[in-house]
Order: sequence, then C-alpha cells, then structure tokens
Amino acid sequence: MRKNLLIVFVKNSILGKVKTRLAKTIGDVAAFKVYAELVAITENATSKIAADKHICFSDVIIPSKWKNDKKCVQQGKDLGIRMQNAFQNGFDLGYENILLIGSDLPDISKEIIESGFESLHHKDVVFGPAEDGGYYLIGMSEMNTSIFQNKPWSQSELLAITLSQLKEQQKSIGILETLNDIDTFEDLINSDFCKKNPDIQEIVQQNILKQVQQ
Repeated sequence: MRKNLLIVFVKNSILGKVKTRLAKTIGDVAAFKVYAELVAITENATSKIAADKHICFSDVIIPSKWKNDKKCVQQGKDLGIRMQNAFQNGFDLGYENILLIGSDLPDISKEIIESGFESLHHKDVVFGPAEDGGYYLIGMSEMNTSIFQNKPWSQSELLAITLSQLKEQQKSIGILETLNDIDTFEDLINSDFCKKNPDIQEIVQQNILKQVQQ
C-alpha cells in the first residue's frame, strides 16, 4: 500500500441534479454535458497520480469510471460529514497523507495534486483555494475533525473561517494556487475550459442565440 491516498468526490451525473446554478442559464441538458466534460478532465488528471485512489460517488458507483481504482458511495448527511468519513476511513486504513478533491474543476492537474502531497510532507493541512471563497482541494497528514464541523458550506467565508480556526489550533498550513470552478454561466464563458473546447463553445453559442431570439 502506498502511503498517499487521493480521494475524489464525484456527483453522479443525473440530469437536473448537476451544476444546478449553471442549468438556470443554459438548461439541464447543457449543464449535464458540461459536468460530464469536467468529470472526464478530473479522471484524466488523477489517472497520472502515483497514489492510491478512492473514488467516492454521491449516490451509486459507476463501474465504467476510474476502472482500476477503489470505488465507494459517500456516507453522511451533509458534505462535512461525508468528507470527514472519507478521511477517517483513509487514516484507519493506514494512509499517512490524504488529499480530497471534487470532480468539477476545469484546471485541475497532475501537478497541482502532486504539489498538495508535497506540501503534506511538512504541513499539517493543505488547501487549494477557490475564487469563490471555498476550496477545491483539502489535504491532511493527520485527522482533524474540527475542519468539517459547523462550517458554512458553499458560502464565500468557508475557507477564511476554516483557516482562522486552524491557526488558533497552531496547525501548519500549506496553500496551493487559487483556481475557479464552473458554477455560473459567467464562470463558463470566462474559462479556458470553454475557450479551448469546441463542444462547450457550441453550448455557449446556442444559449446566446436563444437569448437573442427571446
């Protein structure tokens, strides 16, 4: 068993239940297609990582995804508990450094993930900040349940509150580069993910044409 574990949280691709904020602008079908592209980017980036992987789906396991890695279903009533359970399971299995990422970040890469593991060689906790005030990556070299308890999930102050608490605990913290996920139409059209992907550009153009016709 390798000492490093990468946990990937994947929301099952169900029409009308993924990228709901984006879907308000471009519709459920288009949002579904965007999310599927983002999951593919995540799978490609993580396939190159020399670490064990636990792929944790929101509802049901999809055997065709991450074919050679361990898969499970997330356990817990909210995001904090689900992440806490995933980390605890990893530490209980004997892993020393654990990272957790989501599956909807267009700029996630092998290099960023490897930087997270490197940071854990000399830091207690590492975060990859998101532009919206949350984080796209969290890693720990030892279990700290306080990170996941009583936090404003999906709110702009999430990372700031979490960092303040960890500093009070005198924990050493590593910070990776800030990235932006795709939650809104503005996020989508301003992203390199859109600019470099003809299929996503077509979705954007169709939405703009629909607005002009209304």
